[in-house]
Amino acid sequence: MAIIITDECINCGACEPECPNTAIYEGADDWRYADGTDLSGDIVLPNGKAANANEAHEPLSDEIYYIVPDKCTECVGFHDEPQCAAVCPVDCCVPDPANEETQEQLMGKQKFMHNE
Repeated sequence: MAIIITDECINCGACEPECPNTAIYEGADDWRYADGTDLSGDIVLPNGKAANANEAHEPLSDEIYYIVPDKCTECVGFHDEPQCAAVCPVDCCVPDPANEETQEQLMGKQKFMHNE
């Protein structure tokens, strides 16, 4: 499952540079599939959703840091555990029960975003 940042977030920013997929954004910042990945132009995500990797998307939060579920792989393919959760000083980076994925799905997403 993807990771979410709860309302307890203190906006310290420790999580953002740790994300190997650039799936974490500061509140109110637009996001793109292309950010920090090898994706560009028109794409079809592993979940079947069509998108343009370079298109800016509305922030998922205007107040706190947020994680884009389509880009989060729980650091599978990079680290043994989610790095955002490992560095969060208030333990607000937690599994998102609304976005459950298998290890195989997470690895497939990682390979898709990083052309492996």
